Amino acid sequence: MGNALDRSVMFLPGVGEVRAKLLEKELGVRTVGDLLYYFPYRYIDRSKFFAIREVDPEESAYIQLRVRVEGVQLAGGGPKKRLVVHVRDASGSAELVFFQHIAWNQKQLEVGREYIIFGRPAFFNGRMNFVHPEVGSTLVQNDRFHPETQGVYSTTERLNTQHLGTRKIFDLVCAAWQVAEREIEETLPADVIRAHELMGLREALLNVHFPANANLLKQARLRLKFEELLGIQLQILSQRNARVRKNRGYVFRKIGDRFNTFYNEKLPFELTGAQKRVLKEIRADMATGRQMNRLLQGDVGSGKTLVALMSALIAVDNGFQACIMAPTEILATQHYHSISRMTRGMVLRVALLKGSTGKKERNLLLPALEAGEIDLLIGTHALIEDNVRFSKLGFVVIDEQHRFGVEQRARLWNKGDAFPHILVMTATPIPRTLAMTLYGDLDVSVIDELPAGRKPIRTVHYFENSRLKMFGFIRQQIALGRQIYIVYPLIQESEKMDYADLEDGYAGISAAFPPPDFVTLAVHGRMKAAEKDFSMDLFKRGKAHILVATSVIEVGVDVPNASVMVIESAERFGLSQLHQLRGRVGRGAEQSYCVLMTSYKLSRESRKRIEAMVATNDGFELAELDLKLRGPGDLQGTQQSGLAFDLKIADLARDGQVLQLARDAAEKILAADPLLETPANACLRALKDRYSSHEDRDFSMIS
Repeated sequence: MGNALDRSVMFLPGVGEVRAKLLEKELGVRTVGDLLYYFPYRYIDRSKFFAIREVDPEESAYIQLRVRVEGVQLAGGGPKKRLVVHVRDASGSAELVFFQHIAWNQKQLEVGREYIIFGRPAFFNGRMNFVHPEVGSTLVQNDRFHPETQGVYSTTERLNTQHLGTRKIFDLVCAAWQVAEREIEETLPADVIRAHELMGLREALLNVHFPANANLLKQARLRLKFEELLGIQLQILSQRNARVRKNRGYVFRKIGDRFNTFYNEKLPFELTGAQKRVLKEIRADMATGRQMNRLLQGDVGSGKTLVALMSALIAVDNGFQACIMAPTEILATQHYHSISRMTRGMVLRVALLKGSTGKKERNLLLPALEAGEIDLLIGTHALIEDNVRFSKLGFVVIDEQHRFGVEQRARLWNKGDAFPHILVMTATPIPRTLAMTLYGDLDVSVIDELPAGRKPIRTVHYFENSRLKMFGFIRQQIALGRQIYIVYPLIQESEKMDYADLEDGYAGISAAFPPPDFVTLAVHGRMKAAEKDFSMDLFKRGKAHILVATSVIEVGVDVPNASVMVIESAERFGLSQLHQLRGRVGRGAEQSYCVLMTSYKLSRESRKRIEAMVATNDGFELAELDLKLRGPGDLQGTQQSGLAFDLKIADLARDGQVLQLARDAAEKILAADPLLETPANACLRALKDRYSSHEDRDFSMIS
C-alpha cells in the first residue's frame, strides 16, 4: 500500500490526536488503510422514505423520514433531563428525544431546517418518537458518498461519548477514501483475479463502503473475503511446509510384538473401519522420517483412546517411550486404569503421574522414566514439570488439546532430543471451516463411526413442572440396576444467575432419594483430588446410585452402567458441552437417556440448542450449528488456544465455500512457489505476512 494508506487517521478532518488514540484503542484503527479495512457489519436501505402517517405502530424496524424541525425544548431535570425536538412532515408530527449530548444536538438542530431522520420508532400515548436517532442534513444526500445502500459501522460506548458513532465513522471513511483512493495497490496477482473472476481491490473497497447496488456489494464482499482467507491459508500452509522441511522425525517402520499381541489377543472389541483407517494414516506418518503432527477428531465414545494406545505401542516396539497428557486428574486416571486393564499380561511398563502424586512415589517414578524403564507415561500438566525427563521420547498424545496452552504443549514435546511424533485428540467435533483455520497446519483424521452394538442415546426435554416425572423415571432406571448422572452449571448460588446450583440440587436429590435405599455422591471442581477420586471410584464400582456433579465430568468419565444423564439448567450450556455431557452415558449395551431440564424462559438461541440436542446425536452436525449460533471465538476453547487471526469480513460459519476456494488456491500457489519468491508473487508474500505476527498458532512453537 502507498504512503497515503499509512498516514495516521489523526490528520483526517474532525479527528485530531485525542480521537485518533481512542480509535486505535477501541477499534484497532490507526491508519487510513486500517479505516478502509474497517468494514460495515450491516447495510441499510436509504432509498425509501416513509411519511409519518404511514408508520405502523407495530413495526419495530429502522425507518427513514424527511422532516422539518418545528421546535426544540429542554424537559425534565437531573438524570431525567432530555432534549425534545418537535418535527413534522406533510402527513403528521413526531418527536426526537435525546438524553445525551444535549447541548451538542441542540446546537446542530435548527428550527425551520429540513433533516433526514433514521431510527427506530416508538409510540407513547399515541405519539411517535425516536430516541437518539441518526440525524443528517438533506443538503449532502446527493453526493457520491451517500449511496442508497449505506453501511453501518460498529462503534463503542466510549467512541459515542466523543461523537464517534456509526454515522461519524462513515464520514471518516468518506474522508479516508478521498485521501487514499488513487494510492490503493492491488494485493492479488492478475492470474488469481482472473481464475476466480474477482473484482479488483480498488473497486471492491469502493463498493463495500459505498455500494452502488446489491450485486456490486456482493462481488466486493466476495473479493475481500477471498483475499482475507487466502492470506490466512498462505500463512498456515507456509508454516506447515516449513515445519515439514525443518523437523525431521523418528522413523518407526517396525510393527512388533507388543502391537501384534495387543491386536491379536487384547482388543476389547473389533476395530471400526474408521479406527483402522486412522491407524493406517498414523502408521504411514511415522514411517516417513518427518515429524507427524496429526489432529484426531472423534465423537464421544468413538474409540480415540484405543487408537492412541495402539499408536503408542508402535513407538515402544521401535525402542522409544510414549506419553499421554490429559487436562484433568480424573481423565488421566481413567486413561491409566483403562490402558492398564487392556494391556494386562503384556510386557509394557505403564505409569501414572499427576499433580497429586506423592513425593515417595515420584522419587521412584522419575528416575525409572529417565532410565528408560517406563514405556508409557500417562498424566496431567505434571508431565511438563522440569524434573520430568524421558530417556527417549518418541510419541506424544495430547488429549482434549484445546484445554492446554501452546507453551504447555511445547514444553512437553521439547523434552526429547529430537522432535517426537505428535497426536492431538479432541472429542469435541470441530466444524470443517474452523478446523481449516485453527488446525490448518495439521493433518486431520476423523473417527466417524461408533463401535458396533452401541445404541443411540435418546434425548428428551423437560420443563421444571415435569421434575416429578423425571424423578419417577430415575427410580425406574435405578430399579433396573442402572446409575444416574445429574449435572449442574454452578457450584454455589449466584445472585446474578437464576439457575439451579449444585449445593441446593444435592440437598434436593438426597431428600427425593433418601438413604439407605439410595446412595448419592457429589463431585465438583473445588473438591480436593483425593476426594474426587474417592467419590468417582465408588460410583464406578457401583456403590452409589446417583452422582451429582458440575461439568467437571464433561470428559474422561467412563461408567458403562450409567444410563441416564440429567442436565439441569441445560440452557446454560453451549451445544458442544451439552453433547460432551451426553456422551458420558451410552457406553454400555443398555439403552441410555439424556434429560435436558430447563426453565420456561428460553431465549431463541437456547431453544434452538435444546431442539437440536433432541433431534440429533451427530456431534459434527451440532458443532456446525454451534458455530453459527455462537461464533468461532467461543468454540473449542479458541479464546485460549487461538483463533489467531482477526477476521475483518469473512465469517467461518457462513463462508465455508470461499474458505475452500482460498485453501485450494493457496495450495496451488505454494506448490509452484513454496517461498513466494517470484516477482509475480511479491504481493502474496506481503498478504501472507499480514498474518505472521500472531503467536498462538497451534504447533508453530514446535520448530
